[in-house]
Amino acid sequence: QVQLAESGGGLVQPGGSLRLSCAASGRNFYIYDMGWYRQAAGRQRELVATINYDQNTKYQDSVKGRFTISRDNDKNTVYLQMNTLQAEDTAVYYCYGDIIAMAAGRRDYWGQGTQVTVSS
Repeated sequence: QVQLAESGGGLVQPGGSLRLSCAASGRNFYIYDMGWYRQAAGRQRELVATINYDQNTKYQDSVKGRFTISRDNDKNTVYLQMNTLQAEDTAVYYCYGDIIAMAAGRRDYWGQGTQVTVSS
């Protein structure tokens, strides 16, 4: 069974920075895409950024130039560096991975979510 564990959320002032991490663990698996979604109170979950095994990235328009997604394939870990944070970035951030694992086939896996709050 593959599991994703997130860390790095918290409270930050507007204009500040945070770095989220998400590590995949388990046995005999391969990760295609990894990425981050977020869900603000009363809103639908939305894609923030994705990165594939070859380090190609995609971003939601509202975070371009402020957020950077990166990935360490040796550590099965994806990162989200968030700079110039705004109140509108407040949400629960979820890590996901498009993963194929022995006996489980290929499917999406999700982390438990980490709260990011931008407030003065």
